[in-house]
Amino acid sequence: MQDSETDNSEHAQRFPGGSKTRVNRAGDMVRMGAASDDDLRVIEDWRSAHRDVMTDFLGILNARARGKKVVLAQRHKRKNTVFDKLLRQPEMSLARMDDIAGCRLIFPSIQTLHKYRNALQKENLGHRLKNPKDKYDYIFKPKKNGYRGIHDVYEYCASGPTGKYLSGLFVEVQYRTYVQHAWATANEVLSTVTDSQPKFDKGDERILQAMKLASEILARAHESSKGPLPTTDDKTLVKEFIRLDKELDLIKTLRSLHPNPGHGIPVSNVILIYKKTPPELDIRDYATASDAINELFQIENDHPDWDVVLVRAASAQFVRTAFKNYFSDVRDFIDLIEKGCSILAQSKKRSFLIPAQHLNLPGQGPQYLAPERHAKGPRNKKQWWSR
Repeated sequence: MQDSETDNSEHAQRFPGGSKTRVNRAGDMVRMGAASDDDLRVIEDWRSAHRDVMTDFLGILNARARGKKVVLAQRHKRKNTVFDKLLRQPEMSLARMDDIAGCRLIFPSIQTLHKYRNALQKENLGHRLKNPKDKYDYIFKPKKNGYRGIHDVYEYCASGPTGKYLSGLFVEVQYRTYVQHAWATANEVLSTVTDSQPKFDKGDERILQAMKLASEILARAHESSKGPLPTTDDKTLVKEFIRLDKELDLIKTLRSLHPNPGHGIPVSNVILIYKKTPPELDIRDYATASDAINELFQIENDHPDWDVVLVRAASAQFVRTAFKNYFSDVRDFIDLIEKGCSILAQSKKRSFLIPAQHLNLPGQGPQYLAPERHAKGPRNKKQWWSR
């Protein structure tokens, strides 16, 4: 496995954390607010082991994405997010939490997404797909908060004795289009610039509703699809979104952000740290995966208020694209929601292509999404966005 460090000790041959039962007991202690130092060590051991699983799986996905306009990256689920999920879902056993290791793929269109996923699922990858194909299809059935994308969960099955102790760990593969990613990025960023957490349905109900409306607008205008509000007519969607935006100044707030250019981003063993007060992005890289994991855990313990994540991708551009929320980059969302409102306000179905340059996509040459609506955007954006 890439970036793993050889350890022939007995420790390397047992299930990370000791056993699934021990990991689950540690999770229960966290849920009860009574976790000991040993419980936290068990959880760190278990979380750390997912790094090798994730890196192996990213290699599998990368090999099948060559020559395609796909952005791939991986991320380690944050400690605070793991603990919050334990509290939100009291019936969940920690060892069954299946998104500690995450691989994200971002596609130009829904069509290319399905083509890649279908081909992947027909192959014998040596790892077991845990979920029925449609279980986590949030494009066909969007989440109530507006999230759209598809998730698959694979159980890691080691092919040799070296990694046998990792068998039984899970990796989540997350598929999105660039349009869906733009919405998800804005939804994440709103958690840092407002007191709400729309990703978890927490906070100002107006913000939550505005993001549901935005999801529906983007789905219809740019992907000829449906979102969380399929029965609302086009003009009502636009009217309600603009009304809420005028109350909340959402677009004005997002437009006031200054995207971090992220010059010189490393690609392996990278920790992204977003500090809210004052807003600052700290990018750190490490020589080995082990160094990065150890530093991640130390930062999480010393600064629980920091938003910190361990990531990896094939290029600096992929890191920046896959984790745009850390770079405060919501330009795609603003551009797409403005165009989307104009399209739906005109209520004319036509052929619609979005040039890649509007979406700041990696790669060269013309790329296009392939929805089925088109309307020339207003020559003056104040035409519909005026206050």
